Amino acid sequence: METKQFKEFAKEMVDYIGNYLDNIRDRPVLPNVKPGYLRELLPESAPEQPEKWQDVMADVERLIMPGVTHWHSPRFHAYFPTANSYPAIVADMLSGAIACIGFSWIASPACTELEVVMLDWLGKMLELPPEFLASSGGKGGGVIQGTASEATLVALLGAKARVLRKTRQENPDVNENDIVSKLVGYASSQAHSSVERAGLLGGVKLRLLPTDANNRMRADALHDAIRSDRQQGLIPFYAVATLGTTSSCAFDPLEELGVVCNQEGVWLHVDAAYAGSAFICPEYRYLMAGIEHADSFNFNPHKWMLVNFDCSAMWLKDPNDVVSAFNVDPLYLKHDQQGSAPDYRHWQIPLGRRFRALKLWFVFRLYGIANLQAHIRRQIALAHEFEDHVKSDSRFEIYGEVTMGLVCFRLKGSNELNETLLRRINGHGVIHLVPSKIHDTYFLRLAICSRFTESHDIKLSWNEVRSLADEVLAEERPGN
Repeated sequence: METKQFKEFAKEMVDYIGNYLDNIRDRPVLPNVKPGYLRELLPESAPEQPEKWQDVMADVERLIMPGVTHWHSPRFHAYFPTANSYPAIVADMLSGAIACIGFSWIASPACTELEVVMLDWLGKMLELPPEFLASSGGKGGGVIQGTASEATLVALLGAKARVLRKTRQENPDVNENDIVSKLVGYASSQAHSSVERAGLLGGVKLRLLPTDANNRMRADALHDAIRSDRQQGLIPFYAVATLGTTSSCAFDPLEELGVVCNQEGVWLHVDAAYAGSAFICPEYRYLMAGIEHADSFNFNPHKWMLVNFDCSAMWLKDPNDVVSAFNVDPLYLKHDQQGSAPDYRHWQIPLGRRFRALKLWFVFRLYGIANLQAHIRRQIALAHEFEDHVKSDSRFEIYGEVTMGLVCFRLKGSNELNETLLRRINGHGVIHLVPSKIHDTYFLRLAICSRFTESHDIKLSWNEVRSLADEVLAEERPGN
């Protein structure tokens, strides 16, 4: 394909994307296909000769769209949002065109330098402590990871490197494997499954601690676990505090947990994957009180800040522990400016990395902080609208507190009744929800996910829930 054809193809795709998003409300939120549907429709092997791009475009609608779950439908309420905006889409186009692999400064200086500045811009939007920012002149700084799962693992490996170095300095004769076998980390039982997975990948024990009545990990539970493990000869080294859990959007009390971690010499990582975007709004910043105690902090602009996946922002007070854990420096990756700027290959699991900072730059400039704040506030207001609908019907109850853009609710009654309701909702195909279960209580989650969702969509979603609840409850009555 030459430039002329590319321009024609790209213009057609831009029109298609605009029309797709403009009319996404008209598409069923969930596809009606079975596993293997696409194999039956595609040739058994790739074509020997090139085809026309017009034929490819036609097959997007004919073959691909029937199997797409439309995450940006105003009636998609599952999981958490995945961000989408035109500025971010265009930035990804430019990133794809430049096609650099920014593993070091010299590999593409603008790729590294824009990322350093954008993470400072974003950190200032959240009012992170200066020691997390590169502009402070200290050790700290930010980096874009692929996902919050990666950030959790990177932090764990940094904490592991730090405790190994410190322990061997104090006991030079101790065997490294003996140290690793005694390491233990901590997280809430409500923490994302990726936290437990990080322990598996990092080769260390990870304890999931019980939560209080509000699904929060408390300082006394963490303190008792650390002291108990020390008495057994273990080495506590890492803890994860979650700000906005996946199941119910609960917030661990960071301030009190931070004090315990600092006193005990335990690395504190803060996972705010979803809710962190809301901290650009001053009225929600109280939920991150105590962030100054953390060693690392992460959230996903690609969830709620109109920055397309993947773009997970992570800050470290002292990246040296992570760098020492990941530093493999062959001659072919060395360059004359080493040490003058970050070589981000030492801050992450993969070597390669795309020019993801362009998405932050485009979105920040073309929306501005005020419009990003308005987006967050509007979606939280829509969640409270749905909460009000639920509260207006005495057959339902709210599970937990509605703080962000997530409403957890259930029919009063058995778990089985709510499981039936969810099957009916998703089977009907008008809206899409997923469930969760805490302390043997099964409930439904409705997240405000799409930037296109409006008040009338919330009313439609509620009417769908209510009418299908009518059916389910009618079938439960004696005699039916």
